[in-house]
Amino acid sequence: MGYTFFNLAYDVLKQANTPLSIQEIWENANKMGLVGKLSSSGKTPINTLSATLSTDVKHNNNPTFKKVSDKPSRYIISNMTSISSNNNETISFIDNKSKNVQCKFAERDLHIILSSYVRANEHFGCLTKTIYHELSKKRKNGINKWLHPDIVGVHFPFESYTENTLKLFDILKVNPYKLYSFELKKELNFSNLRECYFQGVSNSSWAHEGYLVALNLSDDTDLIDEIRRLNNAFGIGVIRLNQEHYKQSEILFAAKERDSLDWDTVNRLVAENPDFRKFLDDLMEDITVGKVKSTYDKIFTTEEAAQEYFNKL
Repeated sequence: MGYTFFNLAYDVLKQANTPLSIQEIWENANKMGLVGKLSSSGKTPINTLSATLSTDVKHNNNPTFKKVSDKPSRYIISNMTSISSNNNETISFIDNKSKNVQCKFAERDLHIILSSYVRANEHFGCLTKTIYHELSKKRKNGINKWLHPDIVGVHFPFESYTENTLKLFDILKVNPYKLYSFELKKELNFSNLRECYFQGVSNSSWAHEGYLVALNLSDDTDLIDEIRRLNNAFGIGVIRLNQEHYKQSEILFAAKERDSLDWDTVNRLVAENPDFRKFLDDLMEDITVGKVKSTYDKIFTTEEAAQEYFNKL
């Protein structure tokens, strides 16, 4: 048998001595000149590489590789007991289903990933603004708890409809604009699900749709069932972020759209927080002139830029 994807992954991970994603394994293999050694690479070599490692982990009693994280999936060689991390991450291993990657980057480092995803995704197509809750007026402890969303967003219809159609919307009192609220967490599990979910419920009543967003969210059946129950009852959607490929982030449960907004909460957020006030001022100005002139959160235009960003953290 010639040189296989199995051999390639083993050689790359042995030299790297750190957990790597499928994309990183393939990129390192190219740099090491290993891709040319493959007896056959096929039309989708990265998919083949992913399937090779996944099969080994799931179906071998004594797998050569060990999966140490999800979203993105990262692997090491099973018999490695001491490893370094190219992203300053602390990795702990329990079993092949464990994914305890403790990321040292801050929650707000993920904002640009979410902003890039919701801008590119057809369901949202929205521009975002980060809300810095620490800039709000100082109140007694607990008064503003769960008031502020992490990120707010607005969908403008300027690219979807002609000027005449937009005028007709105005005449018929049809609202083509949509407001979004996002509560972002690095990890979502049974221990924090209900608190995080109801935080999203509390701080999204001002928007048409509210979402709870997490980077690390397991496929545990009981957890997913509980999220489904909460979604059915309260309508907050759930998004799983993909750090490596932000366009492959996914809506696990769609939010239920509100027909009417909580204007008292809108008014309170405007009074309490300058970022939210500026967000509303900007979107109203853009609606008035019929095009986007204001400045919103930065986004990535390519997934390569996103990967480079996180490699530097």
